[in-house]
Amino acid sequence: MTSPIPQKTDFSLDILGRYSCNGFDEAMLSTQRTNRPDGIDRPDARPFDVIIVGGGSFAGVLAQHLFVQDVAHEHRILVLEAGRLALPEHVQNLPVMGLGAPGPVTVDPGVLRAEVWGLPWRTDVPKGFPGLAYCLGGRSLFFGGWSPRLLASELASPPWPGAVVSELNAVYFDQAADQIGTSLTNDFISGPLHEAMRAQLKQGIDGNAVTDAIQLALLPIHLEQVPVGQENLFKLEAPLAVQASAPRSGFFPFNKFSSIPILIETARLAANESGADDVKKRIMLVPDCHVKLLVTDSGGNPRRVVSVETSKGTIAVPDGGVVILASGTIESARLALTSLPGLPSASRMGANLMAHLRSNVTIRIPRSSISGLAGSVQELQASALFVKGRHAHSDNKFGHFHLQITAAGLNIPSADSEAELFKKIPDVDTFERFKHITDEQVVITVRGIGELRPSNANTRVMLAGELDEFGMPRAFVSIQPSIDDNDLWSAMDTASDDAAMVFANNQAYEVLVGNSFVPVAAGQRPVTVLPFLNSSRRDGLGTTHHEAGTLACGDDPGQSVTNADLRFHEVLNLYAVGPAVFRTVGSPNPMLTGTALARRLADKISAFAPQAPDPGFTMLFDGTSMAGWQMSTITNQPGRDNPGRFILVGGALEAMTGTDLGLLWHTVPTPMNFVLKLQWRTWTANDNSGVFLRFPHPNTKAYNNTAFVAVDFGFEVQIDQLGRPDGLPVHKTGAIYSFAGPSSSPVKPLGEWNAYEISVQGQQYKVRLNGVDVTDFTFASGSDPAHPDRGLPGTTTAPRFIGLQIHTGRVAFRAIQIKAL
Repeated sequence: MTSPIPQKTDFSLDILGRYSCNGFDEAMLSTQRTNRPDGIDRPDARPFDVIIVGGGSFAGVLAQHLFVQDVAHEHRILVLEAGRLALPEHVQNLPVMGLGAPGPVTVDPGVLRAEVWGLPWRTDVPKGFPGLAYCLGGRSLFFGGWSPRLLASELASPPWPGAVVSELNAVYFDQAADQIGTSLTNDFISGPLHEAMRAQLKQGIDGNAVTDAIQLALLPIHLEQVPVGQENLFKLEAPLAVQASAPRSGFFPFNKFSSIPILIETARLAANESGADDVKKRIMLVPDCHVKLLVTDSGGNPRRVVSVETSKGTIAVPDGGVVILASGTIESARLALTSLPGLPSASRMGANLMAHLRSNVTIRIPRSSISGLAGSVQELQASALFVKGRHAHSDNKFGHFHLQITAAGLNIPSADSEAELFKKIPDVDTFERFKHITDEQVVITVRGIGELRPSNANTRVMLAGELDEFGMPRAFVSIQPSIDDNDLWSAMDTASDDAAMVFANNQAYEVLVGNSFVPVAAGQRPVTVLPFLNSSRRDGLGTTHHEAGTLACGDDPGQSVTNADLRFHEVLNLYAVGPAVFRTVGSPNPMLTGTALARRLADKISAFAPQAPDPGFTMLFDGTSMAGWQMSTITNQPGRDNPGRFILVGGALEAMTGTDLGLLWHTVPTPMNFVLKLQWRTWTANDNSGVFLRFPHPNTKAYNNTAFVAVDFGFEVQIDQLGRPDGLPVHKTGAIYSFAGPSSSPVKPLGEWNAYEISVQGQQYKVRLNGVDVTDFTFASGSDPAHPDRGLPGTTTAPRFIGLQIHTGRVAFRAIQIKAL
């Protein structure tokens, strides 16, 4: 059983985990209506109708955006993560702890490496994979941050669905750039070294000195606040997922992006919104819960996922519920292959695997090689630049790559071009030392990232024929570059050497080979001492963490696994998100595109049509917003300080009782005469509420509890089948409370929606319940001497209002609309 309070370790109090996450038992209990351990029935409990498999990079973006965009609060979201909560933000936003991605392996050693890293699959890739980060936030906690946008030629339609391409370009790329911090890039990297290197690189590209570099004039500009006339120069800015300055006054900078802070924030919003009532929480994060299998309703086509089997137990998927695969590209393919045998698309699951080619060359140059650096500049700080390349294959199709260039001026010889990049300086003493540095050398690393071509029959994910620790088939991963892939790799390495020569600027320099720098004569290329095929130059094919394409999307079901909405073609309620759905990978880190696609999917799942008014009526509540509604207040007194509140649940206002009577009233005065329509429902016979009519502004009376202004000076259309306190008709559902009882009681069974149509004209009050006229009452003005202005028609000088009572239980209201008579 999950501890209800934060647990203590030898060193820590797990406040962050306890108040961000839920146990599997807590999540399942929140869906249980009867036979609960606490003995309290909860007929208002709802199942989770959005189940997200994985709690990593794109699961976090998806869950947070879905939570926010679900304006009607229709959905309950369950995030299942195989790991635990390890870090609250990106590792490089924290002091150095020695925690980072480990080196590649081909076989899982059986224990997590570097605290969270595991390899759940087998592979024939020579250098292997670092594996998955088993923790909430996943690899977004560790990724390098370079997040360029796909070019049009990298996002061609076909094979990408046309709807995906148009919506990414029109909306979602910009949203994703804002979210991860790449709308502005030079807010993080600036200064004399950066500006001088940028100018020198532009001159080299303009002069065709970098082979296969795309001319800057041909590239789009996506940055904000670019000086007029300097667009091409700014196309060399590094697209780093770092928000270094506040996007607006009062907003804190994001630092380096990861999805875990927004997941934690969303979990806390859900807890606060629900009043810490798990039944009403719209999202739960369940860590340490490995998903083993998706169970479908049949072996036919199409199918529907009916349950999710996990290491903790089985979760039923309700009618209308969806499951979204949001774990890593390889694991999502494994789960699909294991769960969906026999489908027409099964042979394509895992078949479009793509990864990235990666090479590195590091040089050390004298500062004099960088033209335009003033001698008065002592500390050279850091630079980060970006070059986009495109190489023509033998079939006249292009292969894409880019160069990520980092540099640091160093007064002490070093091989670390990221000596200051991404590293915080949290104390003024260290900062003061940096201010007095005299840099004489610059270390530059040129990292090339290139795309593998899609649809390579020899590069794929399949089932290994070996069972994992949960008794399920492991995945086997094979990556075998084609001739064109190796050709692109050589072209990219050539461009890297070219860029190095641009910065060396015809002076002698040094090339890092292994762990030491080797002197190179002016005009000599790095390849002469560091060959392209050198193992210290080219990284292993599985080491970029950028696997993609195993559940590729497409309009043609015969050529793809998922459709333009990222739903499996033959499974009605199963979706995928993340790089797994990419049709081509391009050269960029998949973070920006994956974030864009996650936001797009959330919008599609959360789409909700506000309730429309009947002809002649005006909506007072359309299921999406409580704007225009206000809660009554209670003067603070012991035991009488909480009027309760209403929360938005499933497009309805649902009462949450407090310690005293409460009233939610609409702040726009009603017409003098009107018809009010609304729907309401109760879940238990004990539920009690009402609709108040024609009461004055609650603050115009000197009441301790302003809800009683509606009681004393208005009329209540009752909702209470028990007719408390005495069971008389004047106190039952449909009555004008204490004045007139209903002639009949056509109330629907508990849990079903009932409809009120209330007509108010002069001092005549009519109530229609579920289409049946049940009450017709005319009030004799002045017949209540204690409250002589009870129920008077509203006027400009004395406005009147309507409101909803909070009394007993969780009575809900929706589709509230009014029409003047």
